Amino acid sequence: MDTENLKIQIKTFFGLEEILAEEIKKLGGTNVEVKNRAVNCEGDLGFLYKVNYSARTALKVLVPVLTFKAWDENRFYDKLFDFPWEEYMTVDQTFAIDTTIYSERFSHSQFMAQKMKDAIVDYFKFKYNKRPSVDTQDPNIKIHLHIDRELVTVSLDSSGDALFKRGYRKEQGEAPLNEVLASGMLQLAGWDGKGNFLDPMCGSGTLLIEAAMIAMDLPAQTFRRRFGFQNWLNYDAELFTTIKEVRLNRVREFTGKIVGYDIDSDMLHAARVNIESAEMDDVIEVKHQDFFESKKDLFPLMMVFNPPYDERIVINDDEFYSKIGDTFKKNYPNTLAWLISSDLDSLKRVGLRPSRKIKLYNGKLECRFMQYEMYEGTKKIHKLEGREGDSEPDQTPQN
Repeated sequence: MDTENLKIQIKTFFGLEEILAEEIKKLGGTNVEVKNRAVNCEGDLGFLYKVNYSARTALKVLVPVLTFKAWDENRFYDKLFDFPWEEYMTVDQTFAIDTTIYSERFSHSQFMAQKMKDAIVDYFKFKYNKRPSVDTQDPNIKIHLHIDRELVTVSLDSSGDALFKRGYRKEQGEAPLNEVLASGMLQLAGWDGKGNFLDPMCGSGTLLIEAAMIAMDLPAQTFRRRFGFQNWLNYDAELFTTIKEVRLNRVREFTGKIVGYDIDSDMLHAARVNIESAEMDDVIEVKHQDFFESKKDLFPLMMVFNPPYDERIVINDDEFYSKIGDTFKKNYPNTLAWLISSDLDSLKRVGLRPSRKIKLYNGKLECRFMQYEMYEGTKKIHKLEGREGDSEPDQTPQN
């Protein structure tokens, strides 16, 4: 493997590609190219470690090692059997394969993964008279198989577990927000740690913790124990230690306030456990507070939240979203507020025209991430009221 000029593909969620591309550029990636749910780039081994450790909107960091065209299963097997696998793993290491397939010719992902496993095992058996083992739960080496029609790409997964698994979440609620999505939302909203932050329906605290990590410039994987690249044959432990030290030395003091409200005591308990796990209990405050009975007490203030919507938690949606709008207008003047929801009809009940709306996905749910700007004074509020029906194009990154 050429460790000076690695071609790298970094996976993310739909709608976060441009945010990830900016992160990659800041971390030193070159030839950055935005794709659908992914960003391609180039960098050296140090960059590979940096992007795994620091990028907030990265889900997986893949390094392609083999690309070929296959028209049938025999050619697929032969090309994999002919590959020098001992350059990337030993016969004593365990491995696992995950697959992404868009092909009529090779439509069964489990079958293709099994065929690939056979080729790798047969290769080692032929060359060393010994078979490596598959471990789907905790493999030493994770391999990603991507088939697009007849084009086959085999990549090493340098991350191991997906990068939304930050390592701080000990408790989760009924419908926890994915950490990568949470961080992407905060960056789309423009949160940079200047001012104060409120999540008025904080659940188990993911947005609060991600907001604090951004505010302090704390690397995304500060609490993570292991990465896939640490099992690679070319792993440079000294280089990775240096990168972590340099990155942690850039952590800054945060002087604002990060506050979360919730009315569910169990959720508040979960949030406190997670906040303590992230060592943020001196930075984040959570309160048993009904947002609809709250008033703005932090200046300046950004608000980002993930209210319950019908697929997640049963509520009376129309009344609930109407109360969100009323609370915005009456109690939070001069505030920038963002919320995400998949309930597009109920969003109209907010009664304010959004100044931005961005299409995102929360799991498989298609959502809108909405920005509302509240102004002091009834004239501006009335001007904004009742205009939700106006045409407002979705703002989604162009791929």
